[in-house]
Amino acid sequence: MNQNSDSGSTSGSPSNTFSLNRRSFIGGVTSAAVGLTIVPAHVLGGSKYVAPSDKVNVAYIGTGTQGLRELPALLQIPEAQVVAVCDPQKEAIGYYDWSPNGLLNELRKTIDNPNWKPGGDNKIPGGLDNGKQIVDAFYAKSSALGSSKGCAAYADFREMLEKVKGIDAVKVMATDHLHGVMAAAAIKRGIHITMHKPIANRLQEGFEVIEMAKKSDVITHFIPWESNGPMKQILTWINGGVIGTLREVHNWSNRPVWPQYAEIPADKPPLPKGFDWDLWLGPEAARPYHPHYTNMVFRGWYDFGGGAMADMGHYSLWTVFKALELENPTAVEPNLSHVCGLRENATAYRLHNDYAFPFASKVRFKYPAKGARPAVDLICYDGGMRPPVPAEFYEQNKELPIEGMMFTGDKGIIMSSSFNVREPYVLSGDLKLAEDLKIDDPYIQVSGIKRFIDAVKSDEQLPGSFREAWPITEAVNLYAAALRSGKTLKYNAQKKEITNASDANFYLTREYRKGWSFEEI
Repeated sequence: MNQNSDSGSTSGSPSNTFSLNRRSFIGGVTSAAVGLTIVPAHVLGGSKYVAPSDKVNVAYIGTGTQGLRELPALLQIPEAQVVAVCDPQKEAIGYYDWSPNGLLNELRKTIDNPNWKPGGDNKIPGGLDNGKQIVDAFYAKSSALGSSKGCAAYADFREMLEKVKGIDAVKVMATDHLHGVMAAAAIKRGIHITMHKPIANRLQEGFEVIEMAKKSDVITHFIPWESNGPMKQILTWINGGVIGTLREVHNWSNRPVWPQYAEIPADKPPLPKGFDWDLWLGPEAARPYHPHYTNMVFRGWYDFGGGAMADMGHYSLWTVFKALELENPTAVEPNLSHVCGLRENATAYRLHNDYAFPFASKVRFKYPAKGARPAVDLICYDGGMRPPVPAEFYEQNKELPIEGMMFTGDKGIIMSSSFNVREPYVLSGDLKLAEDLKIDDPYIQVSGIKRFIDAVKSDEQLPGSFREAWPITEAVNLYAAALRSGKTLKYNAQKKEITNASDANFYLTREYRKGWSFEEI
């Protein structure tokens, strides 16, 4: 059942039309029924051996630095088999990372080869070749025979999904602007999917993906859910009246921690060897290649990324959205930095920028009352911006942290000891009541990819399903639209429409290049 295909394979029907349904097959069909020969487990690799027929076949889309960083955790799951990798960039050229050797050393450890080099410019690992090398080397060292027939490798995910037979699931680690079309392609084919944030970097596209997931029985898993802290204690304090009536939620991040550019690149450097630029652009409009668009720095562009909130807000705010039932904002108010330049005639001017996120911003969302919860404002900060320092910090001679979360009521404040609501404490309010309402609500880190593989095998949806992600998806895309327009936007959630600045509705949709619409992929 663990069938690999190379790029020379003939095109076939999508995996959900497989003649034998893998959901019933994985762990559910006897070997006698399909004529398999029983081989003792110890002969094939010991107690952790999992028969090929019991494995979840995974295609891995996106082998940049973050993709390679998360690959080892998947490879180490006995019940999973990476059968294909995909990336439009072939060689390890022009990648950036947070440390010069951290990823390299991690990959060397994964394949037990301290001398492995990524090739390319031999700086930072990344690209299709590296992805295939790591998968093949890992399975070769894990095989009782010391060899592996190799996983398939494709530049185009559409071709991969058509040609590689028996794909049960995909993991998507591509750039933000490709998430929506990749998710849609998988769901259309009945392929389970786990994906990094965001669902999409356009509001309408994100909505369509989530609606597709709701109408499908595929298992969907949105990776940032596993990093969200618990909200039970904070909700107990809020509902118990410890800080009075909740008025505001403040969340601030140290992002961006990547370069952002105030102007569109004017020079035209050569395209790296083996880089399919047209595939990397995907649904977005054609333009000349430039390294300032790719790899780590794609996040700073409206076309390709989602900005600081999409990058980090999913980790911190998704659990807050669910606990407080924040949905359908009525207004989004942006405050943002700007950049000025000098003309040749010695006059200054302000750059008009609707192509790149600002260096720093503060965005306020106004959420209406729902049930017993009153209206609440959510304020997100990035680029070093933070909320006003509470008086209690002055009194206690404390500095407001670089990243954090704060729940402000009319009678007190709840703080989080971290960016994503872990280790909360009551800064001010009814401290005696807070102590009485204290509960045991520890943060427990789980392996998201292991949980996803288990869910595919058991055919059970997860709490971090795409189906639960609309409120946070709506927010991060309205955040981008408000910053891009520079205006306070009034929003009709039922129509998914901006009502006071009709031109800003353009930022909520995507104009697809030929071959990239949801109907075509």
